[in-house]
Amino acid sequence: MPLDSDLRDYFSTLYRAWGRQHWWPAESPFEGIVGAILTQNTAWTNVELALANLRHAAKLTMEGIRETPVSELEQLIRPAGFFRQKTARLKTFVAYVDEFYAGSLPKMFARPTAELRAELLELNGIGPETADSIILYAGQHEVFVVDAYTRRILERHRLIKPTAGYEDIRAAFERALTPEFAENILSEAPKNHEKPPGAHHSPSAMSATPRSARAQIFNEMHGLIVGVGKNFCQARQVHCDRCPLGKFLERPVVLPKKPRKRSISA
Repeated sequence: MPLDSDLRDYFSTLYRAWGRQHWWPAESPFEGIVGAILTQNTAWTNVELALANLRHAAKLTMEGIRETPVSELEQLIRPAGFFRQKTARLKTFVAYVDEFYAGSLPKMFARPTAELRAELLELNGIGPETADSIILYAGQHEVFVVDAYTRRILERHRLIKPTAGYEDIRAAFERALTPEFAENILSEAPKNHEKPPGAHHSPSAMSATPRSARAQIFNEMHGLIVGVGKNFCQARQVHCDRCPLGKFLERPVVLPKKPRKRSISA
């Protein structure tokens, strides 16, 4: 299929340009889970502030979230925004693990991918992107994470229609990035590559965790897409001439100009 080939070409280009991205920036599976929940509708820099608060207060653990009063937890994660909703979601997640897995994340992640994903999607406030981030980054399962950057880039490159659903996009990546392709491309270990601005230059404990080649390529592709979206394919600006993926465009992306506000005369 043409889209499968395009996605493989995009990964090869970005991986050879930027190398491994060292995602997810977390020191434990639970920190990765908390980060996935806190990053909803906010910038990662704000999440880092909230995580730092939790770490400083020794609350960045299952027990810490479980035992901390709601009002105190809300203040700790306040920098991440929507702190009341996110406090409730953290409490809900911990209660779920306690009830069904006796508080054990390894037991939870031992579940088959599809079954675990269905369970997480039943939790209040856990949508597909958050569930897949938890499963891929904290659980090392083979599932691709689709975010706003992914949709924006593919739409601008006319690889998907604006009506494409999350599951359709996820399935396209999972179909294209096969185990055989993953093993071949990851074995290249590109040298002398650059890093996109803001990239994680050293691996965290979680990013260095052993995983299958396919889980690794899903991990890398998501990180590479974030690099494109943050630095070259932004919501209000594009820099196709400097983007590694610019060569795949028939013509540079031109964003529509904002209409001028009409002044109202007195």
